[in-house]
Amino acid sequence: MSFMFKPLAYDDMSAINKIDLTVEIKKSLVVGNDKVGRSIAKHCAENMKNNAFCLAIDGYVSAEFDVVLNGISEYCKNKKIRLTTINMKNYYKSKTEIDELTSENLPLNYDDDPVLLFGRLFEGNMDDLMDKDKLNSLYEGLKEKNNGITVVYGMGSAIKSVRDFCDAVAYIDVTPKIAAIRAREKRFANIGDESPREFNLLMRRNYFVDFEVAFKLRNELLNEYGIDFYILGSDDNNYMLMPGSSLEIVLETLVHYPFRAKPVYLDGIWGGEYIRKIRNIPQDISTNIAWVFEFIPMETSIVIDIDGNYVDIPFYTFVQKKGLSMMGQKCFDEFDGYFPIRFNYDDTWHSDGNMSVQVHPDEEFVVDNYNELGRQDEAYYIIATGHDAKTYCGFKDDGKVFLELAKKSEKDNKDIDYQKYINSVESVPGKQVMIPAGTVHASGRNQFILELGSLTLGSYTYKIYDYNRKDKEGKLRPIHTKNAQKVLHFERNSEWVRKNVVIDPILISETQDYKEYIVGRTDLMYYQTNRIELNTHGTYEGNNNGQFTVITVVDGEEVEVYSKGNPEFRFTQKYLEIVTIPATIDDYVIKAKGYQPVVIHKTILRDNYTRYKNAKYANR
Repeated sequence: MSFMFKPLAYDDMSAINKIDLTVEIKKSLVVGNDKVGRSIAKHCAENMKNNAFCLAIDGYVSAEFDVVLNGISEYCKNKKIRLTTINMKNYYKSKTEIDELTSENLPLNYDDDPVLLFGRLFEGNMDDLMDKDKLNSLYEGLKEKNNGITVVYGMGSAIKSVRDFCDAVAYIDVTPKIAAIRAREKRFANIGDESPREFNLLMRRNYFVDFEVAFKLRNELLNEYGIDFYILGSDDNNYMLMPGSSLEIVLETLVHYPFRAKPVYLDGIWGGEYIRKIRNIPQDISTNIAWVFEFIPMETSIVIDIDGNYVDIPFYTFVQKKGLSMMGQKCFDEFDGYFPIRFNYDDTWHSDGNMSVQVHPDEEFVVDNYNELGRQDEAYYIIATGHDAKTYCGFKDDGKVFLELAKKSEKDNKDIDYQKYINSVESVPGKQVMIPAGTVHASGRNQFILELGSLTLGSYTYKIYDYNRKDKEGKLRPIHTKNAQKVLHFERNSEWVRKNVVIDPILISETQDYKEYIVGRTDLMYYQTNRIELNTHGTYEGNNNGQFTVITVVDGEEVEVYSKGNPEFRFTQKYLEIVTIPATIDDYVIKAKGYQPVVIHKTILRDNYTRYKNAKYANR
């Protein structure tokens, strides 16, 4: 699960989306902690009915409400307006009641899950965490319509039964990275708790419960009810506010452009040095950088330049509001509105070790055990390598013998000759390795790879062997051989890998400007990958066919990506940047810039794809 690892407190502000907005939209943005609350209070005061106005201020997990409340309080004090504040924390169920309600979602199964990483997605909503008797008393109080301004604030303040008494709704959004950093700093507790749990337990509860209910409520507000005041509350020192109507226009404008998400960086025990050198990341940020969440939809954000102000919106707020336009009808329906592919980089270049030998579960295990959305497939595309780089995939000897040795090593910490049992392929730039769920695999040391993944919200990685390696705290890293045994396909050996998931490139199109190859395709996975080799100053034209395309510059300097029909919708894309061409763009153009050829990695959904391979889950 991705954010069980701790994101670095580093903002890469190279991912800026510049879009054409009217002067009115630009002027509607309110910037500054001292201005946001006052602006909202002014609106409330000017729109009172019978000398009363009720405002709900809700927010995403880790939202901090004091900045907004302070501004409202200051305005009311200056204008001599009565202010009543009501904290929704007083209306939650008790910690004991919520723990009991969510116990099946957070099982204490130390045998299969030694550090408690996994769980089941909560099927309820924010209302289920509320105390109905306490809420009834709140309703009675709100019916009285106190003179002045009444503010109900906190997570859950905009549930339907409360907002029915309110005249407006404000929402404080927070990016997933900032939510994780605030969790690490123990700045908030889970819903119903009085104090923060230990980081891993707090984030586990977030992933399977709190994020889920907040996500559902935000979706409801964005699409069914409406948000009157949208507040960006990730930057402690620079809150921003825009009317809900402006948010609608901003996102509707953005969804017609090729766009890039803002990456998140994480360290890890096997982390390398490639991305640090390419992006000039300061040495004091981390000893090593293992992952770059370049475009993991649930965990990144999207930055929009509004008149010189960098407006940082959680990417999934964008998806929740404009997912249909972004992905196209077929994809939207097939994947229930979720963006179906994630992209990150794994960096072991000039590091001292491989990633763990691991496996991911298929749809049957994921759905039955975690109540998740689908199987966890992955794919590795090799971008850069050093000496003796290898990618491990499939077994080359008896996998069941290897698993028994791994179980034994888990207890006695003796090393295994893993290369005797795990198949490897030489890592060379341009090679694509597809990794359907159930396939044993690992990225070897001394390489930089683009990793693709499928629909799971969390990350279900079962480490089988991790070289008896210790983390920074000196603890052995967790191993999950019992779960691995349940999902491994032992028949996937060297020959199967060669025939099915490491294919020779297939040339599908050639002009004087470019060659395009299929480099990754298997009937076991719903997306495929192509490689476009674009000559210096060459031009490539593509068609989205009613869906979206994701492109990555994997070699060369930069390209210009734009809509053929509307060339003003464009993005200048540099090396290793990942850009999505939304379904709103039918025909697109990629033009090489600079002084050298460019290689593009292209990801699309396969023809006639389905979310599930197993008929049992196809009609879930």
